[in-house]
Amino acid sequence: MREYLLTLCITAAVTYLLTGPVRKFAIVAGAMPEIRARDVHREPTPRLGGIAMFFGLCAGLLVADHLTNLNEVFEKSNEPRALLSGAALIWLIGVLDDKFEIDALIKLGGQMIAAGVMVMQGLTILWLPVPLVGTVALTQWQGTLLTVALVVITINAVNFVDGLDGLAAGMVCIASAAFFMYAYRIWYSYGIEAAAPATLFAAILMGMCLGFLPHNMHPARIFMGDSGSMLIGLVLAAGAISVTGQVDPDIMRLFSGSERNAVHQMVPVYIPLLMPLTIIAIPAADLILAIVRRTWRGQSPFAADRGHLHHRLLEIGHSHSRAVLIMYFWSALIAFGALTYSVNAASMWIVLGVVILSAIGLALLLLPRFRPRTPRWAEAFVPPRYRRRSGPPAEAQEAQAQDSEAAAGQYGPAGAEQPAVDAQSPVTVGVAGANGATAIGGRGSSKVRI
Repeated sequence: MREYLLTLCITAAVTYLLTGPVRKFAIVAGAMPEIRARDVHREPTPRLGGIAMFFGLCAGLLVADHLTNLNEVFEKSNEPRALLSGAALIWLIGVLDDKFEIDALIKLGGQMIAAGVMVMQGLTILWLPVPLVGTVALTQWQGTLLTVALVVITINAVNFVDGLDGLAAGMVCIASAAFFMYAYRIWYSYGIEAAAPATLFAAILMGMCLGFLPHNMHPARIFMGDSGSMLIGLVLAAGAISVTGQVDPDIMRLFSGSERNAVHQMVPVYIPLLMPLTIIAIPAADLILAIVRRTWRGQSPFAADRGHLHHRLLEIGHSHSRAVLIMYFWSALIAFGALTYSVNAASMWIVLGVVILSAIGLALLLLPRFRPRTPRWAEAFVPPRYRRRSGPPAEAQEAQAQDSEAAAGQYGPAGAEQPAVDAQSPVTVGVAGANGATAIGGRGSSKVRI
């Protein structure tokens, strides 16, 4: 566990430290597309955050290769090399799209080629657990088609959910955390070495997302772009393919006892098939609603609009941050609910807990104006909007009112004398920049002497 945590920390640190220089490079390179009508942000923001995430991936794999226990993953399996090859290809396509906005069909072809590269190097689904049937061995063509389909679907699902600051990175981080716990349990509890690559991929994916999130939370200083969203989607799919198609369910000794017990014990085998759906569930629902909404209005299903789930959360009164946190909540509920059910599928308390948490999530959706107040002893640890506001003293309010009246009497009437501008005093002027910042400066407005 310590070596996995070390790999996670190194990946997060490299991603975090490189995101700042990558942001400056993106601004210089002009990777700041114009704001579209359906975009939530209102200021140009650089992309290419996937560059830092890719180098974080490389650093994580390099460190793991030099650790005592994790080095066996590289010696006994070719899956890490297959992941790196596919990730490099999909990352390059994403970088080109962030800069030049290449055609959607070209991106789809690149995604299929990246998946094919991983299949050629051994990262493929060899067998598939089928409910009420058992383990079914797949032919080479069947395994290849299923692997490519899973990779393409997961990549586009992550790309589709990338609509708010910090949303895609946070949801993938939650899904990968649940997946890490599941894969580590198979590797440690059952002693199955074939689950080690999936555990390593999940740890690295968490590090990539955690390192990028501080720069991507609202208001975002940089977007991951397609170079980042397609990359983390591919890594998530690679972990699911590894633990689903490479781990033999017979080794887990699940077929013992009565038929009912065997069905309950087979639940962990099907969880890898469900884990990628934890990131696809919300985008898939959004996609279905979008198709129905657009066709009902007589529009093309591919016409862009502002009716997505995150747009609706903003329209009913939720703030940007709260909308992201609500979608985090639902992603965690699905991912960790599936994980808990895999550990003890016979417990009704798990189902009851999921139902209660779902009710809480629905209540949060219906309370956009509710703003909880933090206890005074914890106000130093929360944003200012959650602190108890205390008004200024009465003397200060009276003095402020007198100053306002004096100013209104001196300069208020039309045609009255206006104050002269001191040539030596700094005047704050609006400077167009990247998300409220200059090309290499901070987020705040710049002061220019005029």
